[in-house]
Amino acid sequence: DEDDWSALIKASDTSLDTYPRFRAAAEALHRQLTRTAPRGTGTAVVAWLGYRTPDTVSTAVLTTSRADGAAPHLRTLIRRLRGVVGRDTTVSLVCHSYGTVVCGRAAAHLDIAHLALVGSPGTGADTASALRTSARVWAARGKDDWIAEVPHVRSDIFGVTVGFGTDPLSPAFGAHVFAAGEGGHSDYFRPGSVSLT
Repeated sequence: DEDDWSALIKASDTSLDTYPRFRAAAEALHRQLTRTAPRGTGTAVVAWLGYRTPDTVSTAVLTTSRADGAAPHLRTLIRRLRGVVGRDTTVSLVCHSYGTVVCGRAAAHLDIAHLALVGSPGTGADTASALRTSARVWAARGKDDWIAEVPHVRSDIFGVTVGFGTDPLSPAFGAHVFAAGEGGHSDYFRPGSVSLT
């Protein structure tokens, strides 16, 4: 028997105060994964909130500083998880919004099969290959997601890099794009949604 594990990496404005919403997303992902896994396959979803997320309306959400601080903790989680589940287990990361920046910063050091970027402002890398990961990189954005209006640029302003570069949905980035349906920025893990499926 093989096992599938996914880690859900969330975004700005996620904290212990909003954990019930985050947990509901992880539970929906787990139910979907379990429902679609081949018979005899064990499944698990880890809802990882191992860093201080930036507020959506803040200057911190415009830079990689929080993601740079979070990336080593994510690497440690995956390394420890690998020590528990072994090499025959498929481990994937599902990263949402600013969480895609965290995953982008950690990707080169992660032993994972798939990296899914949903509702991403960019990863800080210009291309999927620049993430330096052996994982298959996926990307999706709902039709009504406001993040599509965020400029996908990166610029140095007074010695600080602002923005996250290339849109992961663009052909130039090179991710495998999958359907996310009509949903908005908070709808990716809604039961029955195209993106969750």
